[in-house]
Amino acid sequence: MRIERDFIVIGGGIAGLTFALRAAELGSVAVITKDALTESATRYAQGGIASVMAHEDSCDFHVQDTLTAGRGLCNPDVVRIICGEGPARVRELIELGARFSRMGAEGYDLTREGGHSQRRILHANDITGWEIQRALIAAVRTKSNIEIFEHHMAIDLITLAQLDSTILPGDSRDEALGLYALDTQSKVVKTFIGKSTLLATGGAGKVYLYTSNPDTATGDGVAIAYRSGAKIANMEFFQFHPTCLYHPEAKSFLISEAVRGEGGILRLKDGTPFMEKIHPQKDLAPRDVVARAIDYEMKKSGDDCVYLDATHIEGYRARERFPSIYQACLSFGFDMTKEPIPVVPAAHYMCGGVVVDSWGRTNIHRLFACGEVCNSGFHGANRLASNSLLEGLVLAHRAIEKAGEVLKEGGALKHWMDQIPAWNPGSAVDSDESVVVSHNWDEIRRLMWNYVGIVRSDKRLYRARRRIELLQDEISEYYWNFTITKDTLELRDIAITASLIIEGALQRRESRGLHYNLDCPDTDDVNWRKDTVLQDCSPRLITTGKNKAIYHG
Repeated sequence: MRIERDFIVIGGGIAGLTFALRAAELGSVAVITKDALTESATRYAQGGIASVMAHEDSCDFHVQDTLTAGRGLCNPDVVRIICGEGPARVRELIELGARFSRMGAEGYDLTREGGHSQRRILHANDITGWEIQRALIAAVRTKSNIEIFEHHMAIDLITLAQLDSTILPGDSRDEALGLYALDTQSKVVKTFIGKSTLLATGGAGKVYLYTSNPDTATGDGVAIAYRSGAKIANMEFFQFHPTCLYHPEAKSFLISEAVRGEGGILRLKDGTPFMEKIHPQKDLAPRDVVARAIDYEMKKSGDDCVYLDATHIEGYRARERFPSIYQACLSFGFDMTKEPIPVVPAAHYMCGGVVVDSWGRTNIHRLFACGEVCNSGFHGANRLASNSLLEGLVLAHRAIEKAGEVLKEGGALKHWMDQIPAWNPGSAVDSDESVVVSHNWDEIRRLMWNYVGIVRSDKRLYRARRRIELLQDEISEYYWNFTITKDTLELRDIAITASLIIEGALQRRESRGLHYNLDCPDTDDVNWRKDTVLQDCSPRLITTGKNKAIYHG
């Protein structure tokens, strides 16, 4: 099946839907989501969205807090653009119908989180992401020229390099023409063709054994972009949220940083607070500091967790401010108003990703990326709390300006689009060995947690690299021999994403922000105050489906 639209959007979170809404003013839009439209990382964002809304706050303060958290790797120009344009974009969200918590006639109930010098976090109690997603979906559904393709998983981008033998992946002349996507319900592979393609696929938390991310976060956007020759940067900077509920059935349920913003204190099993000896901001230190401190205390004591104490916050206030967190904890047997709750760090946010400029443009013409999948220079070596929704919102708004310009371009694009072949399954057959997929999936996530986690070493990283290389060989063989499934595609993507995280960590010979290597414990501003850029431009088979007939090199 061949589907042609002016704009192809891969992902249905805040970045993808913001882009789609603005794109609908210019042409036809196809939005592709791997699960239901309601299922995205945006939906699970509890804390809020950072934006300067108070008189005592300023863009300069927000910029400085972001730069401080980013440990010298933020792009100052991008930081100023996103912080500066953020308030206007947030007000547009409000006009769209997003309902943030208010303080009567005084305005919005702004809270504070780790690394912020001011109260600037807008929230909808503790379901901010859900509220933003609700408003965006409602708006998208009113647009007749936006078609939603739920339960469709991106397989690979279609680029000019696949059709023109004079162009290699990563070549400055390469262009994105669309993608192949698997309808996971009908099992049919569809060909999506567009004049601009946006990657807004979110993060890759499922690369790790323990994560706060939804099951959809398997690094798909980074993997397919890398396979197409897009530049990838700073994958070694993976943020671990310090406080996820520790319970065998909780599936790493996130305890928002806003609990500490309202006064929550981290304590050891015996009740001793420990952050006051680690950082001047104590429990509101940046996330990399807090996560490492918890990891250290757990390893030192042998305990399985530490405890977040919010019992000194008035009970009614805690219940009203954090209703979903309160109810979730209660369902697992913890009353946060009466007892400290057990917490552990879990993989939370990918600060690296597909390299883009301040307009969301990648090095492949017609390919844009926004949100967690991209590396815009906004987060640097450590994301400031609640800056993620802001980046997705602002960058998607900017990206459509350039995508609109691309829409007007003429040239030979139509000729090449007509040459795009349908997906070719080759000689692949149905698999009777799906245990291979589940086993490799589990092994990747465990080795990443054990060897490429909060604290790393050269020995652990080299061990992880060797094992990932072997697993990728097995996965590649499986991919080519058997009919593709959602599980197979996700396994292939998390393996590539894991390898990029490992490679970035091995290349960076220092410790900075979210990357801490015991063998290089110091920060090296002379040699390493720069991005770690990875790109696959080697001559190789360029595939259209299972058809191996097109070869470069």
